[in-house]
Amino acid sequence: MDIYKINDIAELIKDNAYVGRGIVIGKTADAKKAAVAYFIMGRSANSRNRIFVERDDALFTEPFDASKVEDPSLIIYAALRKLGNKLIVTNGDQTDTIYDGIRCGGTFSGSLATREFEPDAPNLTPRISGMATFCCGDFSYQMNILKSADAEGTACNRYTFDYPALPGLGHFIHTYVCDGNPIPTFQGEPERVAIPDDIDVFTESLWNALNENNKISLYVRYIDLATGEEENRLINKNK
Repeated sequence: MDIYKINDIAELIKDNAYVGRGIVIGKTADAKKAAVAYFIMGRSANSRNRIFVERDDALFTEPFDASKVEDPSLIIYAALRKLGNKLIVTNGDQTDTIYDGIRCGGTFSGSLATREFEPDAPNLTPRISGMATFCCGDFSYQMNILKSADAEGTACNRYTFDYPALPGLGHFIHTYVCDGNPIPTFQGEPERVAIPDDIDVFTESLWNALNENNKISLYVRYIDLATGEEENRLINKNK
């Protein structure tokens, strides 16, 4: 087993019907740009009734058809926000928890210590979060997962991973292993994936690999480390 293997993210997910929601953070192969991606999938009508919307330099999930919303509590939130030299991305309203915690002098993991997995038994969906911190023409990043310690949801396990940004390497964390009932929670460390130089190549490869029936939206941002210039790509299945 090659523990340093860098995977093609499309190969990891193309035959997997349901990886849930996913976050990717890493550096392009030419070492010039940071890459951040977030996607959502859904099985229920309530989950599938969503789109991504950019507003005020942030990314939000919003209803596609507001008249069909059944329960907005776990599906409507700010998915990506900037704060100073930090870019925060998560699969829930813990985006705001991290944002507020750091604004008040706290840390990424310290802010998430106040949260736990989602209250959606029997799945007990984990909360996944990432944050890139930019400084001196480079960046580092952290990822976190909050997951149930048992099938009953009696306690929360907390894992934080810290990464230097290395050329061509990214890390991919997602909520589920695969489809199921209940849905099995993500296991182990974030997966090592390749980050190509071209944002369109990465976006198209990831979107096309996601299950056609269950994918909902994808957002990708590349940030030039020398200039801070951003390129964004947004795809909504619901148009």
